[in-house]
Amino acid sequence: MIDRICSLLPSATEIVFVLGLDERLVGVTHECDFPEAARRLPVVTRSVLGHEVRDSRDIHRHITTALHEGSSLYVLEQGLLERLDPELILTQELCDVCAVSYALVEEAVLRLEGKRQVLSLEPTNLGGILSSIEQVADATGVPDRATTVVSALRRRIEAVSAEAGDVAAGPRVLAVEWLDPLFTAGHWVPEMIRLAGGRDVLGDEGRPSTQVAWSQAMDGDPDVIVLMPCGFTLEQTVDEAARLRFVEEWSRRTGRTPNVYAVNGSAYFNRPGPRIVDGLEILLEIIQPRRSPVRWEGTAWQRLA
Repeated sequence: MIDRICSLLPSATEIVFVLGLDERLVGVTHECDFPEAARRLPVVTRSVLGHEVRDSRDIHRHITTALHEGSSLYVLEQGLLERLDPELILTQELCDVCAVSYALVEEAVLRLEGKRQVLSLEPTNLGGILSSIEQVADATGVPDRATTVVSALRRRIEAVSAEAGDVAAGPRVLAVEWLDPLFTAGHWVPEMIRLAGGRDVLGDEGRPSTQVAWSQAMDGDPDVIVLMPCGFTLEQTVDEAARLRFVEEWSRRTGRTPNVYAVNGSAYFNRPGPRIVDGLEILLEIIQPRRSPVRWEGTAWQRLA
């Protein structure tokens, strides 16, 4: 049985907790902030981005430069990893921007004594996210727990889809994963929009986010714009939109004021973990407000005036 787990993904940390395996979790990343108990665990990573880097443009510039130079965006604390002595390490290969690169993890594991299991989680849609929960449960010897968790999440997904109604008649939706420059949301988000009764104007289900020109976004003529910058809380997203004067700029260029919403992307949209289903319910509130009671407004989403 696996007794010592190290999570190098915030989403994997949430999966470990939802499976009731938190007592086996010995290390997490500097971004693992949910649930609250995760904050008290040893932190085995740190970001190379300085605290002075604040807005989207600065962050994008630093990331682009680092990747162009072949540098990692994160540091893995090898000495601490050795002392924690994990048997199972949870990581990913999907995105070098979102977490420690798989190559860096491989290098670190090779320096550890003894045999270690590395489990890479690569979901690109909602089904893949549910499968990730099952993968972690299987690797840790608790498959029955995944059955319970996944069944409950699937029922909630089906309930949203049933409530949303006819997608063909739903509003046109633009989901934004980065504001400056503009990136559409990808992977599981377009699927979430469809299940919540909307029609994604630029995103492709299961495909990565892509950089687009302002003109492309405007040509999509969305009825609803949802801002979910990767890694940003609701408050950070609202501040960033105000700094960029997003609503005013859009209105000036298109001649109309759109329905623009900021959400807590970090918690409910960017991380492929259990709370992605919360994100689906949040989208239903935003996209189909007449079909859903308001539960998340003010805490997870906010309309921008």
